[in-house]
Amino acid sequence: MTRNIKIDEEIIIGDGSFTIIAGPCAIENREQMENIGAFLARLGIKIIRGGAFKPRTNPNSFQGLGLEGLKLMAEIKSKYNLKYISEIMDPRDIEMAFDYIDIIQIGSRNMQNFSLLKEVGKTDKPVMLKRGMSATIKEWIMAAEYIRLEGNERIILCERGIRTFEDYTRNTLDLMSIPILKEISDYPVFVDPSHGTGRRELILPASEASKSLKADGIVVEIHPNPEKALSDGGQSLNFNEFEALYKELM
Repeated sequence: MTRNIKIDEEIIIGDGSFTIIAGPCAIENREQMENIGAFLARLGIKIIRGGAFKPRTNPNSFQGLGLEGLKLMAEIKSKYNLKYISEIMDPRDIEMAFDYIDIIQIGSRNMQNFSLLKEVGKTDKPVMLKRGMSATIKEWIMAAEYIRLEGNERIILCERGIRTFEDYTRNTLDLMSIPILKEISDYPVFVDPSHGTGRRELILPASEASKSLKADGIVVEIHPNPEKALSDGGQSLNFNEFEALYKELM
């Protein structure tokens, strides 16, 4: 039986409901986040994502706004009554980010950063642990154990695709991980169809399949103008596309 993870009085993950988390890959500026915050609040979305620290393959790419981005998000989430999920990459940043973030995300590249996992395990914040890009399901579960053994059992697993020989999609979305995890663990399971496919036209069918397989929710990248996004524009939905997805799923 999936354990319930209470985010607040209105948001409970793992209770049988289907939760949609949405927001941009990276926080770029105030105007962008104001637009997204107002849009999500209008739809009734309760959790916003947005990277303040961005691990990028190319070190010359946009790396995020850091603390400035966290402070901006504190204003946005307060104004629009949202909860905020964002990635922490370095154990040294946990204390700085703690009061700004409601759900700590551990990204694919850090799934086996055991020092980081142990430190977030010492907090009382929910932790979304993304599957490593080449990780087996067993390795993923063992990574979650590093968090749990430190005392934090508020863990959400997120399937975001794995690296295979296929290059038409950004990653190969392993949707069979959903029923497998439901059988062998009691953690809520989310899917990231944006990273899992890397193609905006595949996000809706991947999301529908995730819901059909009893995932507890999805994490979707959106942007007011994906063509001008500083990161992951090709896998981000614009507002009209996301609203259509939301209505189809909900």
